[in-house]
Amino acid sequence: MRLEARYADLEQMGAEIFIGDLRRRDLIERAVRGARYIISAHGTRPGQSIAEVEYQANIDLIEAGQVQGVERFVYISVLGADRHYDDAPVFKAKREVEKYLTRTQIPYTVLRPAGFASNLLTLARNFERTGFYFLIGRRENRTSLVSTDDLSEIAIQAASLPEARNRTFAIGGPESLRRDEIPKIFEKLFNRAGQILQLPIEAFDAARTLIGLVNPVISRDLGTLRVLLANEYTCDPHEVQQVFQIELESLHHFLRRNLLYST
Repeated sequence: MRLEARYADLEQMGAEIFIGDLRRRDLIERAVRGARYIISAHGTRPGQSIAEVEYQANIDLIEAGQVQGVERFVYISVLGADRHYDDAPVFKAKREVEKYLTRTQIPYTVLRPAGFASNLLTLARNFERTGFYFLIGRRENRTSLVSTDDLSEIAIQAASLPEARNRTFAIGGPESLRRDEIPKIFEKLFNRAGQILQLPIEAFDAARTLIGLVNPVISRDLGTLRVLLANEYTCDPHEVQQVFQIELESLHHFLRRNLLYST
């Protein structure tokens, strides 16, 4: 768990909190000691190495889980990890972790979310303040954004659900939304008219090229964002709803709950 994370509620419910560093194998081994299940849901933060955090840390978690004899390893990957995106370091790292996991003897479940509804919270607040929605790429590209609360519930169920053993699931919300439908949800949510500010993907490519002249590492890492902006990420929700017995939350409901009713 991160130092800045809020974990008082978990502690009150009896959770044992361990603050460590995923780049240190010895701390990973200490963290999983005595664990029956492992859910790997971490990701890279600005300035962190994708190879260290997205790939090696997960390999170390898997190997530590093997030593512990864990009953299930649940891995949060990404929808499209198997599409062979050459320009997306995060996708490539997650795919290699998936392949490594499936070659072990650990019972596993791989979850591939299409996109997180929580990533739109900042955009929604900006829209509430300015009325503008910034969009890079094609308006008609679709995505099935999943509530992070739903994803958490699915991951917890996957740790022990027999039907989820040694399976991979595409995880999305109940709707496949065009990108230009998202600001319409914002308009309804905040009861105000808005305007889309659109840039072609070529403008992003030009900016990335300029950044590469100064910092090639940042330019390379932006490849993942470029892939996310340029492609569609949709999936059929029915299999997930049937296996996990969950009613998936719409984007509108998620935003309303987190922006209008949060304290």
